[in-house]
Amino acid sequence: MDAFQGILKFFLNQKTVIGYSFMALLTVGSERLFSLVAFKCPCSTENVVYGLVFLFAPAWVLLILGFFLNSRSWRLFTGCCVNPRKIFPKGHSCRFFYVLGQITLSSLVAPMMWLSVALLNGTFYECAVSGTKSSSLLGLICKGKPQECWDELHKVSCGKTGMTPADNEEVKLSLQAQSQILGWCLICSASFFSLLTTCYARCRSKVSYLQLNFWKTYAQKEKEQLENTFLEYANKLSERNLKCFFENKRPDVFPMPTFAAWEAASELHSFQQSQQHYSTLHRVVEDGLELSPEDDETTMVLVGTAHSA
Repeated sequence: MDAFQGILKFFLNQKTVIGYSFMALLTVGSERLFSLVAFKCPCSTENVVYGLVFLFAPAWVLLILGFFLNSRSWRLFTGCCVNPRKIFPKGHSCRFFYVLGQITLSSLVAPMMWLSVALLNGTFYECAVSGTKSSSLLGLICKGKPQECWDELHKVSCGKTGMTPADNEEVKLSLQAQSQILGWCLICSASFFSLLTTCYARCRSKVSYLQLNFWKTYAQKEKEQLENTFLEYANKLSERNLKCFFENKRPDVFPMPTFAAWEAASELHSFQQSQQHYSTLHRVVEDGLELSPEDDETTMVLVGTAHSA
């Protein structure tokens, strides 16, 4: 039993790494499925559009899904049309762009994985670039090749050019090599940018390393217990209402947060150095609804956590 608990604790501690690894495997599998089943290069003047659509359209869809599945997106935008002060609070009007940037960076992970895997495979890039009419690109690709390369480059992916099989294969390998180089450049750039933003966030942190770890642990536990409490209270309230309906009697008073309390607890969290509140809910419980943001209040980044409250 102790061994099982140790293994479970290890996986829980590494859930971020495991999640990204699973996402990477899913991206590789999806790209291979697209390449083998859905993708058929037309080998015509439509190569550029066709190849670019397969390269960038899935990335765009993954980006949109990233915004949809990020609960911070809905915490940020819910009710903002009715009350713009929710996203542009007094004294902290730039917070909206800061949080939106965090959400965007988080949502970019899956699209970047797709683009990296697609470029490393080279199929989509090969089809797209083979349809180019740019004289500079043609000169780069067909340098030292027969005239058929210039005239029939769009047929290279299908192997239907007038060139010899060896020349045709050489051009294909050249295009795939270009794609893989771009793929590795993208991976290296994304990795460096991720390291840079993480280091910047940690450097700007106004709490210590141990307190930041405690904060992340608290945030995760609060999120789990909040979901359980929602379910528990929803069951109790629905049970009371159904019982009163069928027994035709007036309901007893059911304790619930006020509208103002729901609004206050739904705000984006900001850390205030003078008061150690680790979430918006924590602040509301400790200080009530009359608390106004102080000038030294600063939004913090929970690096490496899935908490979105």
